[in-house]
Amino acid sequence: MITKPICKINLGLNVVERRPDGYHNLETVFYPVPIFDALEVFPMDQDFPSPVDCDLKVTNIHIDGDEQKNLVVRAYNLLKKDFPALPRVHAHLYKGIPTQAGMGGGSSDCGFMITLLNDMFRLGLSEQQMIDYTAKLGADCAFFVVNRPVYAEGIGEKMQDINLNLSGWYLAVVRPAIPVSTKEAFSLITPHHPELNCRDIVMQPVETWRDRLTNDFEKSVFALYPAIGAIKQQLYDMGAVYASMSGSGSSLYGLFREPVNLDAFNAEGTFKTVIPLK
Repeated sequence: MITKPICKINLGLNVVERRPDGYHNLETVFYPVPIFDALEVFPMDQDFPSPVDCDLKVTNIHIDGDEQKNLVVRAYNLLKKDFPALPRVHAHLYKGIPTQAGMGGGSSDCGFMITLLNDMFRLGLSEQQMIDYTAKLGADCAFFVVNRPVYAEGIGEKMQDINLNLSGWYLAVVRPAIPVSTKEAFSLITPHHPELNCRDIVMQPVETWRDRLTNDFEKSVFALYPAIGAIKQQLYDMGAVYASMSGSGSSLYGLFREPVNLDAFNAEGTFKTVIPLK
């Protein structure tokens, strides 16, 4: 079975308090974006001499580290604990979503793996049960079970549907070859409750967002990496109605009324694309 994990952008991201478990409570609006990975899973032959139950191969974009620690494998292993009869599988993950971008590429692979296994092997899990599983693995993972615009609290697992449709806008995404450590980004944040909630702001016209819809990570990340902040300003200079960093970076996005040329962002290793939202 093949599925195509998508990514997300954050429309506003406020870190409101530190939790006893080391995570932080957030307020954000997740919006799905059609930039894709491809995830294929098929049963392993019972005689195949594999030392692991989920054999993963990642291609196209190199990801450092042990593939057995990838969220795809961790998602499988989490379900395997409660469903011992879950067959051994081969998994092939083709990465098209840029990494270390604040767009939830790894979290998406996790959420889509849970959903795929549920469908493929008829586990009978409800949407809420799949959300509960993914929430054990990462802060953004639960969103990729629902894949529709939501307002999220907690670590991202407490979600409410939100009536937001950006159809007709053009989304420009630029991710420079500047990795941002999520751990470092959080270490520089001072949690606080914003005067305006992002859920309420996004219900107003996009033209009103610029000075009201904020990402708390921008201040510290832009101070550490001025080149990232410069991309946001450049998107505005090019005519973006709204621009922001997504997640803890390093991707920036801009909402445009018309298609935009991103040839100006030509540094080596830069990911860039323009997507008409539907």
